[in-house]
Amino acid sequence: MENNFKMIAKCLYEFEDELAKELRELGAMDIQKGVRHVSFVGDLGFMYKANLSLRTAISILKPIFSFKIYNEDDFYKKLNAFAWENLIDKNGTFAVESTVNSEIFTHSRYVVFRTKDAIVDRFRDKFESRPNIDTDRPDCQVSVHIDRENCEISLNTSGDPLFKRGYKTATNIAPINEVLAAGLLLKSGWSGQCDFLDPMCGSGTILIEAAMIACNIPPNINREHFAFQKWEDFDEDLFEIIKDSTLKKVKSFEFEIKGYDKAPSAVEKATQNIENANLSDFIKVERQDFFETFKTSGRHLHMVFNPPYGVRLDVDIPKFYSKIGDTLKQNYPGTSAWFIVADLEAIKHVGLRPSRKIKLYNAKLESRLLNYQIYEGSKKAAKK
Repeated sequence: MENNFKMIAKCLYEFEDELAKELRELGAMDIQKGVRHVSFVGDLGFMYKANLSLRTAISILKPIFSFKIYNEDDFYKKLNAFAWENLIDKNGTFAVESTVNSEIFTHSRYVVFRTKDAIVDRFRDKFESRPNIDTDRPDCQVSVHIDRENCEISLNTSGDPLFKRGYKTATNIAPINEVLAAGLLLKSGWSGQCDFLDPMCGSGTILIEAAMIACNIPPNINREHFAFQKWEDFDEDLFEIIKDSTLKKVKSFEFEIKGYDKAPSAVEKATQNIENANLSDFIKVERQDFFETFKTSGRHLHMVFNPPYGVRLDVDIPKFYSKIGDTLKQNYPGTSAWFIVADLEAIKHVGLRPSRKIKLYNAKLESRLLNYQIYEGSKKAAKK
């Protein structure tokens, strides 16, 4: 127990439940849900495992100290008094990130600058040299979270956000964030127990995340780097043991995962990304216009997709979403169809009643995740 410490996993709005469930299944202790984050307790090995295995986490923070602030001077003094030389080498590099909800500070960038000043000034006072700023791959990434008068300082154990999985080299015009894609799949109840289709697959993100869930592949296994790998206490042997143990839990998949897109360039990009993720054996991508397709088997089908929403792609919203509804109703019996909609007016044009409607955000756009249960024959007959 003495080697355990508190950590905070940050997530997208409304995905706290999914993240808490993931942490429970991984074996985290003292799980507490907050807004856009979940705190938990674990040891060094668990910190490695969380970074490798959490699908809905954006980053994993390790809190190092906290204090109250009542003015700008207070903030600077308390940061300057901390023994940063125990964490950052005087010839090393660091970076600062911040989230701010405060009347004292109104700009998160200003908080970043003042934090840098406080750290650098301490080194200047104590040593002849000072660490440099490196925003790409620093030795130490400091995270500042200010909520009113409460200030918590953490180390970002992840480095680059965890949606940078390491498999996506090709993207289309409106790519979906990998963490959001995984979250949509988990909210939809996808666990790999039937066939899967993304009928508008773009660069293949949803397909890849679906295959990883189905096969229990750790989502960040393809990443080249985590911030903790540059820390002095990094235990490479332990990290390799953790990595091997997560890979031993990978399982086979008995069903079909398929993606359609009508753009040849999207099919090409999806194929490339699937190859990068070493999932070509599990996913098939075809050039198809969804509106001209039919369900290809009599088995139950799980469908999750991110249709164009008119912000970055030019579509006739009423006509497009009406065709989605018609295609599902006429061509896809025995399907549970889920898709995310950023244009809330578009929902009216689908022409089907959603069985679930979940409020989410896609980037900064308020969205809905919709579920349509398409029954074999009539709904009434399906219930008999």
